[in-house]
Amino acid sequence: MRRTERLFQIIQILRSRKAPVTGRALADELEVSLRTLYRDMAELVAQRVPIRGEAGTGYVLDQGYDLPPLMLTIDELEVAALGAAWVAGQGDASLASAARDLVAKLASVAPPDLRPVVLDDALRPISFNKRAPERFDSRPLRCAIRERRKLLIHYADQAGDPSERVIWPLFLAFFDQARVVAAWCELRNDFRHFRTDRISSLTALEETYPKRRDDLIRRWKAQIVPVAERT
Repeated sequence: MRRTERLFQIIQILRSRKAPVTGRALADELEVSLRTLYRDMAELVAQRVPIRGEAGTGYVLDQGYDLPPLMLTIDELEVAALGAAWVAGQGDASLASAARDLVAKLASVAPPDLRPVVLDDALRPISFNKRAPERFDSRPLRCAIRERRKLLIHYADQAGDPSERVIWPLFLAFFDQARVVAAWCELRNDFRHFRTDRISSLTALEETYPKRRDDLIRRWKAQIVPVAERT
């Protein structure tokens, strides 16, 4: 474990414990010597982390202390970089641009010894399937999901038959070859799934739908997931 990760882990351990933690207990959990642990604690105190050590009692972290938002471990940085790479390849133009910006921001604020984790793309998503193109940017759709706004869509089913629907969008699912909107459909009075590449136009309405989104998703899970598990 690198020292940066170890310092972060010490803070996490102290944050999770209600009682003081002895130096020996910390050293054993981190699998380091007591001397190394003391050096690490001195470094944290020098960085103004509010740790108090009491002889014979142990170390405590003052309540209310919060970590800087980008104090990430190597695994967390790899997760962020891999996820951003996947979105850059699978998302629409606005999401792909945001993913590239995220990687640039992570690289700019990461400590020098962790920067290669973000930039070297040792983990990368690969897909040999071509995703169906769409005719709209997903930003209005994603905004409607966040704000619980109804959507008016013009949709063509698998046979190519067109229809006009008012839907309550719940979430956008990303599959390897397509993206799908899970929604409540007012026309069918039931949950339906709409492939985004079959939506010819999309308009966000001013009206919000009356149900809580979390409640609708629970109902969707209760209705859809058991059917999927049986197939």
